[in-house]
Amino acid sequence: MQQYILGIDIGTGSTKGVAMDLAGKVIGTSQHHYEVYHPEQGFSEQDPELIWEAFVKCIKDISVELGAPPDAISLSSAMHSVIPVDKDGHAISEMMTWADVRSESIATEIRNSPQGESIYHITGTPIHPMSPLCKLIWLRQNREEVFKKTHKFISIKGYIWHKLFNEFQIDYSIASASGLFDIINLHWSAEACQLAGVTEQQLSKPVNTNYSRHDIDPTISILLSIPADTPFFIGASDGCCANLGSHATTPDTAALTIGTSGAVRVTSPVPIYNYSAMTFNYLLDEKTFVSGGAVNNGGNIVDWLLKMFLKKGEVVDQDYEDLFNAIDLIPAGSSGMIFLPYLNGERAPIWDANSSGSFLNIGPEHEQGHFLRAAIEGVCYALNDVLKSLESQSVSIKQLNVSGGFITSKTWLQILADITGKTLFVLQLEDASAIGAIYLAMRELYPGKNYSDNNNIRIEPNRKNHQLYATAFLYYKEIYSKIKEPMKQLHELNF
Repeated sequence: MQQYILGIDIGTGSTKGVAMDLAGKVIGTSQHHYEVYHPEQGFSEQDPELIWEAFVKCIKDISVELGAPPDAISLSSAMHSVIPVDKDGHAISEMMTWADVRSESIATEIRNSPQGESIYHITGTPIHPMSPLCKLIWLRQNREEVFKKTHKFISIKGYIWHKLFNEFQIDYSIASASGLFDIINLHWSAEACQLAGVTEQQLSKPVNTNYSRHDIDPTISILLSIPADTPFFIGASDGCCANLGSHATTPDTAALTIGTSGAVRVTSPVPIYNYSAMTFNYLLDEKTFVSGGAVNNGGNIVDWLLKMFLKKGEVVDQDYEDLFNAIDLIPAGSSGMIFLPYLNGERAPIWDANSSGSFLNIGPEHEQGHFLRAAIEGVCYALNDVLKSLESQSVSIKQLNVSGGFITSKTWLQILADITGKTLFVLQLEDASAIGAIYLAMRELYPGKNYSDNNNIRIEPNRKNHQLYATAFLYYKEIYSKIKEPMKQLHELNF
């Protein structure tokens, strides 16, 4: 019988399952998508039941594909979600996703208050509308009836965990991304909870990321077609799991991912605080922090270019290839054109939900290809900005282990290497977060067993291009500071 561990990453757009055998080889995958709803400007909501259904399908798909149930299942999930539930774990309103920014004014007020920096240092979570801290305050102020009826405020992983075990529990990693958790003393922060207007009893019980159970509800066992004693590991957040899955666990190596959005993360035995850039500090386990910053705009920029610039309706693989072929014809630096890639506002390091995308220094010599290349360079500048904020705190990063959908483009990878000046190792991963969740389970089930990825591709920066980009990056940084107020004013006009 085939033996394997199943890692499941519960993402914003889909849930993905990855099966790995005991030799460290990926032997099966499954993925199911679901919708995100935007009923009002700034709102980002999902139906948690649809995510549960996708979770169930992933487990059943792989069990059928491999002809046997998994030896164990370990979980990764997106951060910052909030679901108000009743005592039976039923949602009493839609889930607010990480991308929900309706609490922007609340976040701004906290960030500019004397208490803001204190809360940041206790919780490690940036003061931003993505934070459950800000979401809870918004619910209390604007959805009083829902707030009063809520038994617990939980995450999407907590929702699925309750379905499995009928108990409200949360791992240290997801808790550490809530803005409510004391990341040093490993308990809910009284100061943050008081600010949110909740008690510790209204939140789930925190447990370490290696915590496991093997007593799933018998009816769920039948639904999933797995034995009732199958071990489930609660796992960690998608970002923390991605560092583990990307083998970025030494201080001189950062994990960089670009999916719809993007992030740069390093592991550290202590938090790496930077209040101006508000680097995050989330827990991989009780002794390991994953610190860094996330940007709002990554692969979504490519989709925007294809649909809005190139007027592609149904996008196919050839369209991506044509876009990057066009970019290859344009010199590094796009002949002086610079793009601020803030289509969806921005998180690290500027933390400005009112920021917007901008092309600058456009001249008569610029053609379509310049706009395309400048847009990709803009995404890489934004990630380099996060990288620089980490290095400003005496973190020395020599290499970037990169993963995500963008790794299929050699052009994009080379631009990233040239802008950052770092050696890239391209990891051939099915899903770094799901694999990281598997590694968390493997640590407990098979202590001392290590898995390495020897199938990576090494990319070195072009030093001439890096010097050019280093100068352009200084202008990129300065431009935002000069136009952020007009950006805000235009945003408020709401044409």
